[in-house]
Amino acid sequence: MEVRKLAERILLSSNLDEKLAPFPPDITDDCPGDAWRINEPARTKNLKFAARRESPSMPRPGAFASPEKRAIAHHIMANHELQALEVMAAVLCAFPEAPAEFRLGILEVMTDEQRHTRMHVERAAMLGLQFGDLPVNCYIWKKSLEFNNVLDYLAGIPLTFEGRNLDHTLEFADAFELAGDDRSAALMRVIHRDEIEHVAFGIKWLRALKPDDQTDWDTFCEHLHWPLRPFKARGNRFERDARLAAGLSPEFVDALENSVDTGRPDDSGNEG
Repeated sequence: MEVRKLAERILLSSNLDEKLAPFPPDITDDCPGDAWRINEPARTKNLKFAARRESPSMPRPGAFASPEKRAIAHHIMANHELQALEVMAAVLCAFPEAPAEFRLGILEVMTDEQRHTRMHVERAAMLGLQFGDLPVNCYIWKKSLEFNNVLDYLAGIPLTFEGRNLDHTLEFADAFELAGDDRSAALMRVIHRDEIEHVAFGIKWLRALKPDDQTDWDTFCEHLHWPLRPFKARGNRFERDARLAAGLSPEFVDALENSVDTGRPDDSGNEG
């Protein structure tokens, strides 16, 4: 199967099982096609993006003693992972001129996003909540509509959303563990390890595609679109070692750790 056909299947099929179906062997990228964009991915009625602020906010970790709150957290994170999968499929369709090595490499990340989605969906169900029982937001997808090139994607998704998840995954793992939910905690630690590889993919390709006279940090900052900015790429705790393991330079990690929220108030609504 061609990369393009696979990406189109994920974007145009409303069936969750089809979106999450294992990729066939021997995928080729001989016919990337013309640049093509879609306003939003096809989804079943119960998973269509809700209007702003209609989806639930992420429960505070202190509420995780409640199975219902833990289920909501998994439901929200399942939607985040599904959006990431759909965004990556959209990038494959929007930027057919990207190097074939990048395009084939992103498929490996997409298989992780499929697996992460399934993990959260299954865990939410075990806690009594079916995926689609609650409204879902479109925050990650909406930000991707502003990507004008592959560097925008690399700055926005691997180095910001997935970079931030280096912190969030362990924050949630600790919260689940404190609530006595070892299965959810273990799930988050698995995703944390995968996110290190995803950030590594992002910095590898940012370095490959950026201007030779520009630093990693300057390229990263230049390709962020509001309301994304550097401080959005970290959580409340800061996992320095994970970022170094992903291949970020000490200078990049220092700049990220010292980044602060400057500028006009964030209009992002519920980021989850």
